[in-house]
Amino acid sequence: MTQHSSATRLFSPPLLLPGAATGLRWGLLGVVAFSLTVPLTRVAVGGLSPLFIGSGRAVVAALLAAAALALTRQRRPRRGQWVRVCIVSAGIVVGFPVLTSYALTVTPASHGAVVIALLPAVTAVVVVVRTGERPVPAFWRYSAAGALAAVFFAVVGSGGPGALHRADLLLFAAVLAAAVGYAEGGLLARDLGAWQTVSWALVVAAPVMTVLTGFAVAAQTPTGSPAEWAAFGYLSVVSMFLGFFAWYRGLAIGPMAKVSQVQLVQPVLSIAWAALLLDEHLAATTVLGGLVVIGCAGGAVRTRIGGDQPPASDQSSSRLVRSRARRRSRRW
Repeated sequence: MTQHSSATRLFSPPLLLPGAATGLRWGLLGVVAFSLTVPLTRVAVGGLSPLFIGSGRAVVAALLAAAALALTRQRRPRRGQWVRVCIVSAGIVVGFPVLTSYALTVTPASHGAVVIALLPAVTAVVVVVRTGERPVPAFWRYSAAGALAAVFFAVVGSGGPGALHRADLLLFAAVLAAAVGYAEGGLLARDLGAWQTVSWALVVAAPVMTVLTGFAVAAQTPTGSPAEWAAFGYLSVVSMFLGFFAWYRGLAIGPMAKVSQVQLVQPVLSIAWAALLLDEHLAATTVLGGLVVIGCAGGAVRTRIGGDQPPASDQSSSRLVRSRARRRSRRW
């Protein structure tokens, strides 16, 4: 049984909306799921160690992934694909969760969300290098403006350039790790499928993350409150697993550079969640930073990327995805 057999419909979205905006819709759905990641990580680190959160959530997600892969009898990636799976794993399973968990022990969730607003611009650069997509100049102007705004407001929120501390460096490193994982994962999803890609990435990282979780438990016994454990549960099941179903599907449909800019909406949502759930005070600079980056996101998404056409190989992949989705929708 292959990855596109009837069994996979248990885990595949039943309907893929037609039209050029399909990738954007799936990408936005993933962003909404991810928008709670920073605030809930801030909640979880109140009683659980950063290493336990960063590694433990990957272990829980890996168990779910292994069960899904076994249940649907997915074929294993080919030899050349394993290297790409490892790149995805290093970026989204190990790098981003662990680095952000440590950073958010000392920095507010709203500040972390603004710094992470750099992610779409960095992802776009990685996508262009990796795929050869050719965004028009207007796209780069909007993306650069959003990235510069994110850095500026991160500096202002820290009290000036001299006040940037280790947490900001950790967040910047997390952004780079996630950008590489997103770009490679979006490409790999065209071959393996969206949920299959993140599932194999989780399984590959499981041995390392299990060892790290063991170290974390030995160093500090997890004794979180019900709210902290609930936050950990969301990070494990949604942020680490289910959210990538939609996100990688959106990137796979593409154009990847364009879909990646939808994530500029994430810091605004995260800041709103931080105010609502954590009662964090929203400084005027934070609110202004969020509005600027979301405005840049809208501008970048509205630009045409190389005539809005991905490379020829990407067009055929997108058509194949849409064709399979239409057949599934008719069955439903």
